[in-house]
Amino acid sequence: MKHEITFRPSGKKAVVSHGTSVLAAAHRAGVHIPTRCGGKMGCLMCKINVDEEARGMLSRPAESEKRKLGSLVHQGVRLACQSKIEGPVTVDIPEDKLKAAIRKQLEAARQEDQDRLW
Repeated sequence: MKHEITFRPSGKKAVVSHGTSVLAAAHRAGVHIPTRCGGKMGCLMCKINVDEEARGMLSRPAESEKRKLGSLVHQGVRLACQSKIEGPVTVDIPEDKLKAAIRKQLEAARQEDQDRLW
């Protein structure tokens, strides 16, 4: 059985076999999800966000994933390396913190330039 996964915010998609990890599906779709441990749940870098209706399309979190993520699991945070696709699903890839900080600085500088022109 095959399922489609959509990655936000890029909108990229992949069709993968039932039970494929979100991390492997992201690789297939050309979506970068950071990881250092190679999918062994050691680095906790591959966090994704899943809304409530989509949670049923991924495997249930194992006890080890629940221990690692704590209360974040109840907020829809999962590890891409541990989440297995069980139906058509859309997941959100959080923006890298460094890129987000740089983007905010650039936006502020642009706004300052616009304010000076007016």
